[in-house]
Amino acid sequence: MHRVLVLGAGKIGRAIAMFLHSAGDFDVLVADADNAALTKLQSMVPVDTTLADAGDPGQLRSLMQDRDSVISALVFSANPAVAAAAVETSTSYFDLTEDVATTRAVRQHAERCPEGCILMPQCGLAPGFISIAANHLMQQFESLDSVHMRVGAMPQFPSNALKYNLTWSTDGLINEYCNPCEAIHEGRLLEVLPLEGYQEFLLDGVRYEAFNTSGGLGSLCETMQGKVRELNYRTIRYLGHCELMRFLLNDLRLSERRSLVKEILEAAIPVTYQDVVITFVNVSGIRNGQFMQITDARKIYHQDVFGRHWSAIQITTAAGICAAVDLHAQGKLPNRGFVRQEDIVFEDFMQNRFGRYYAGSGSSSDGSAHSDR
Repeated sequence: MHRVLVLGAGKIGRAIAMFLHSAGDFDVLVADADNAALTKLQSMVPVDTTLADAGDPGQLRSLMQDRDSVISALVFSANPAVAAAAVETSTSYFDLTEDVATTRAVRQHAERCPEGCILMPQCGLAPGFISIAANHLMQQFESLDSVHMRVGAMPQFPSNALKYNLTWSTDGLINEYCNPCEAIHEGRLLEVLPLEGYQEFLLDGVRYEAFNTSGGLGSLCETMQGKVRELNYRTIRYLGHCELMRFLLNDLRLSERRSLVKEILEAAIPVTYQDVVITFVNVSGIRNGQFMQITDARKIYHQDVFGRHWSAIQITTAAGICAAVDLHAQGKLPNRGFVRQEDIVFEDFMQNRFGRYYAGSGSSSDGSAHSDR
């Protein structure tokens, strides 16, 4: 059995534990500093748990001593210390962070990895699957022009002015809306502003908006610099959301008071488990001597999995990181050092027992195109 330590027993940690336990060939141990969270987890998934403080380096090393892999489902700021402990104990490391600075800090430890130990951050939805899908489409061109990546996790039944409900980490959401964003424009790597780059597009007859947010590209800008004219990532929302967030974060300058933004959002915007995840990738370039565009578009809805109801963001996030761990255990990833999402072969991911949850509905990668303006 592949022995996995999961750090964090929150919404995503519970889903990860459920996926791995249900596979039947993972030995899963979940650690958290909150006993109530562990008790809730055990009522849902019969895995081993332990009360531990991930902020204590000694406890981290002790927990990892007999583990093959560690998954961090913690707040992004905790991840560099977890990665350091993973390298010291020869434990392969996986996380879900969208925070660019955190990923850079994790990567600094990669050179010290012994054989068989990898550091693989950004293994969720975006960054994560969206880079795998984009890289798959890019491989189908002789030369590339543009790569547009769009992802949204939204309520299926929006009912407030923001047309949004909390579906995952509020800290991560605020980071995405406030931190600088990477992009490639006219072949040059740039930093662009969050909440800018506004556009509207149609998918299955529904009009959505999209705008710049931080972190969703993962390492693709570095990988593709000099190989593509334009590459960018934007978050999908229902129409009207971006304007209100600009008012809150820019006009009222609440981006300078992030703890207050978190308090406001968590007090006023309810959590929902009835959500939909949309992934939308457009790639254009020269294919078979012709200037073409290929689109991959998917919708994944909340659903019952293994006898319990899970939100779409729980399913897609857990499926992404569990597939990465599974592919590592099967020897289908590089076996040492820093591993990027684009190092995953798309077919391996989609055929994986966890990755298959991304099949969703409305997927296409056969050359059909959707309007994107």
